[in-house]
Amino acid sequence: MEKVTMKDIADALNISRVTVSKAFNNQAGVSDSLRELIFEKARELGYAKLPYQILEQPLEEQRTVSLIVSRPDSALFWTNIIHRMAQELSYYKVNLLYTYVPSVYTKSFQLPAILQNGSVDGIVVLNVYDPDILGTVNELSVPKVFLDTVPSLSDRELNGDLLLIEGFRTEFEITNTLIQNGHTEIGFLGDINYALTNLERYRGYCDCMEKQGLVVRSEYCLTGRIDIFSYEKELYSFLNQLKHWPTAFVCASDFVANFVQSYIDNNPARGAHPVVLTGFDNTGEYANVAGRITTANVPTGLLGKRLALQMLFRSEHPESPHELTFIKPSIIIPHCSAPKNKYTHDR
Repeated sequence: MEKVTMKDIADALNISRVTVSKAFNNQAGVSDSLRELIFEKARELGYAKLPYQILEQPLEEQRTVSLIVSRPDSALFWTNIIHRMAQELSYYKVNLLYTYVPSVYTKSFQLPAILQNGSVDGIVVLNVYDPDILGTVNELSVPKVFLDTVPSLSDRELNGDLLLIEGFRTEFEITNTLIQNGHTEIGFLGDINYALTNLERYRGYCDCMEKQGLVVRSEYCLTGRIDIFSYEKELYSFLNQLKHWPTAFVCASDFVANFVQSYIDNNPARGAHPVVLTGFDNTGEYANVAGRITTANVPTGLLGKRLALQMLFRSEHPESPHELTFIKPSIIIPHCSAPKNKYTHDR
């Protein structure tokens, strides 16, 4: 018996092979009803390369995945990931249930009963950075996928798969770009206790400075604990007390860079030479730095899709060894890397 191909499926349904390929790869341009017809015909003909998500699950079966997320007013970076993940799961007839948890653990905190009574087939943990809350979620027996974690809860301790946006090598390269452009006094800004990704970015910055024979000066770095809602206040206070400024700041995110740029714009008398900023994420939502700073481009749509597919795999293969996956961002360098702001440093 000859092997069944995509062309065989397409011919049986009188559609193009491209349409069949799009259905199997979850690409746009195929309606849900046609996608189901394609999958049904593929099963009927004995097509051997069905996507693993539909291989074992009948299309009519409804499943539910819980998205545990903190701060419902999340930034565009997070909402883009969530929307793409929900879209991808819907292709496989999987419902996405939003479950909000507080940003900070209190003694009165309890996980919702739906996470503990067998009502959900899996859990995706996103934008949750409180160690106690993460620890409580980690104890659940439900299949889990985490996007990022806290430094105190490593991938070896997580009872689930972990996806990380690669930061060490990326921040190393970003820092090295600054050094190649003549910068020798470079600071780092961002809470490295908040997220493992922030810590890895700091380590990449430090490693680059060391390998280039440059000193990481503590007076140029703000790396301690910062409440997510207090970043502007903490950064302004730090910048206000600087007696001498570096020529560049490596910021843990565009979110951080945005506050630094705002300070620079509002305090034009604070220095004599321009200060170059870099960021991370490339969300585009911070107009004062978007397109003006070197940053790492995190493909949020593809990241959302990757989370969905990992959750589907984990829910169907709960006994499979847990996986650690790095998503590598690209680096975006603006055409004009030197800032337009010039201000006088106090000495």
